[in-house]
Amino acid sequence: MHHPSVSCSQLNEAAFIALFASVYEHSSWVAEQLWRQKSEHPSEYFNDMEKIQTAMRGIVDQSTDEQKLLLLRAHPDLAGKAALSGSLTPASKSEQSGAGLDQCSQEELAYFLQLNDQYHSKFGFPFIMAVKGATKEQILAGFESRMPNDLQTEFDRAMSEVHKIAAFRLADLSL
Repeated sequence: MHHPSVSCSQLNEAAFIALFASVYEHSSWVAEQLWRQKSEHPSEYFNDMEKIQTAMRGIVDQSTDEQKLLLLRAHPDLAGKAALSGSLTPASKSEQSGAGLDQCSQEELAYFLQLNDQYHSKFGFPFIMAVKGATKEQILAGFESRMPNDLQTEFDRAMSEVHKIAAFRLADLSL
């Protein structure tokens, strides 16, 4: 995971924030708070991806419920309108295509759109699942098993999935 020539401690603020801004979808505030923590901690703390992941998770976990809801709402629907219009972030596009969501038939797409709409109207945020390594069938099963949940259960589950996505994205960064 460590690249000998690049160290987080050597990055300036803009480069550091740019590097970590996409770990949490459309939520660069997490990377900005991480930079502030970095200036208060010894530099070697930030050359360990596990410590960075723990720090970023802590920033999100300590944020307000409103911030968490905005973070959830920053995520695109799975096989949803953003995917169809080509406006996904590179990380989301890679994750969704890796799960085969870019290979849906018209019927599957219609079903995903229907599930997305039902889920969103029930919970007020998109269905979020760390889809890396998952199949379309597993994602559909996830929708079906989670739809009956109450709001708090699903909010907590969605936040847990957001942290899983962030961990995958951090692992993909080559430092």
